[in-house]
Amino acid sequence: MPEKTITVLLVEDDAEVRRRFETTINQDPMMKVVGFASTKHEAQQLIETLDFEVMVIDLGLPDGSGIDLIRLANRLHPSSDIMVITVYGDEQHVVSSIEAGATGYILKEADSEDITGQIRLLRGGGSPVSPSVARSVLRALQNHPTGNGIVPDAEPSPLSARETEILHLLAKGMSFNEIGEILTISPHTVTAHIKKIYRKLQVHSRGEAVYEASQMGLLHN
Repeated sequence: MPEKTITVLLVEDDAEVRRRFETTINQDPMMKVVGFASTKHEAQQLIETLDFEVMVIDLGLPDGSGIDLIRLANRLHPSSDIMVITVYGDEQHVVSSIEAGATGYILKEADSEDITGQIRLLRGGGSPVSPSVARSVLRALQNHPTGNGIVPDAEPSPLSARETEILHLLAKGMSFNEIGEILTISPHTVTAHIKKIYRKLQVHSRGEAVYEASQMGLLHN
């Protein structure tokens, strides 16, 4: 059975960067750019009308923040992945993007050269994240371990021991296949556990699950 082409929506206001990304993605025989936008308004229209599996988005758009678009895309396309490629690596932008539904976050120039590899990792269940971005997330969790001052273990965890183990590996950015290898279970079993985690935490993406779990104090064991 032939591999399915990965469809990509590009949201980037820098024309040179957008052309470079578009050319690189379309040169891959298993990927295709199905739309591109340079403003928040244009992107909103495409998100509402196009079908796509990956949205690659910059946060600094001329008419508004890309975070609102992440939230919209996550709501209208819950099975799609959203990868932020931006110059903003500070804690506020990173955490806000993950909370909105981003499943990958890499910085321009330093980490965006292999964009097709990052997209493949994303669709394979991984979370491409720049090292400095990962540090921002860790700092956020350390500074705000529960987000509301509640003692982390004040409430019993809704997750089983195995689900908690998988959640910790997800938080480290590991793919479903990598998690299966570490725990010596099949990727299908990993997927089944992750669906249970999403249902119990009432979330729809990997980023949301990690964020919600951190708010509940489930990632501090």
